[in-house]
Amino acid sequence: MTTYFVSRHPGALLWMQHHGPAFDQHVAHLDTTQVQPGDCVIGTLPVNLAAQVCARQATYLHLSLDIPAQARGQELSAEQLQTLGATLQQFHVQSHKVRPAP
Repeated sequence: MTTYFVSRHPGALLWMQHHGPAFDQHVAHLDTTQVQPGDCVIGTLPVNLAAQVCARQATYLHLSLDIPAQARGQELSAEQLQTLGATLQQFHVQSHKVRPAP
């Protein structure tokens, strides 16, 4: 079983190293075809990729925080993530195709 941390942000990586569980691989982008049953993926994945992770019988832990509007789009430090209440939350995401309305 492999634990992946997915992020391109240095502040998030540093936060994980100090506050999160240990991980085996840090990647900037996740190839979901590499995820195996029993693996754990930690990050802030788009919902469609989180659903692919869960469909592969892996665990998805989301790095969650409430970012005020004025901080969006900025690189945040590990200290800022901590101040904003960063936490890991487990989600199980399933996708279902929706038929367009007639």
